[in-house]
Amino acid sequence: MMTPQQKKNRLFIVIIFGMTIIPFLIALGLQQNPTFLKSGTNIGQLISPAITTEPSDFIGFDVFSTANLSELSGHWLLVNVIPSEHCNEVCLDALLKIKQLRLMLNKEFPRTRRVVIIFKDVSAANASQWWLKDSLLWRLRQTQKPADDALFNTLLHEENSLDEARIAQLIGSENRETVLKSDLIKIKPSENLRKKITAIRTDNLPDGLLLLIDPLGNIMMQYESGFDPYKVKDDLMHLLKASQIG
Repeated sequence: MMTPQQKKNRLFIVIIFGMTIIPFLIALGLQQNPTFLKSGTNIGQLISPAITTEPSDFIGFDVFSTANLSELSGHWLLVNVIPSEHCNEVCLDALLKIKQLRLMLNKEFPRTRRVVIIFKDVSAANASQWWLKDSLLWRLRQTQKPADDALFNTLLHEENSLDEARIAQLIGSENRETVLKSDLIKIKPSENLRKKITAIRTDNLPDGLLLLIDPLGNIMMQYESGFDPYKVKDDLMHLLKASQIG
């Protein structure tokens, strides 16, 4: 019969053994079943296998974007997709959410780039309104004033344009060129990339779809319309902390 001291010694040995073997078993289990980890760390949908892209798949939509195509390589890309000739309130709201998301990244901000992929040919007038609203409407969202909220919701609709008087009102006393300067890289996809993105969905691509592309050019995650930028931020921070690239 064991003495109380012997029982304590045996218990101590069992505890030490458990502390040694249990982490190994957990690591082995996650290695064999990676979906356990993935399901607990993201609210987006993992694209598996990831969809590869090439630099030639990205064609600049305008002069600024063409001059900055090199920025797409080696960065995490937050990509909104505009699948039709129109950018409705869901589409425009998604663009503004990604602007907000990048600002929330703080010191990780430089590791990301904001991109929009435009599938259809759109008129210069329509595109100009999209980019103006992208530059200006987020200011209304920051004030948290009822009048600004009402104006924001009105201008979010594509049929309600920004005229010169409204633009001047929103810019105020600030420098116009600085205010309207945009970080948004606008892309026309190659036919190959168009087919790859379309194949992600069994139905039509929704307005407001968000894609995440890693620094190696792999399309790896998608987020549905109406995504929560705070939850996307949580996902992205996990990836940025784990990644040694980008």
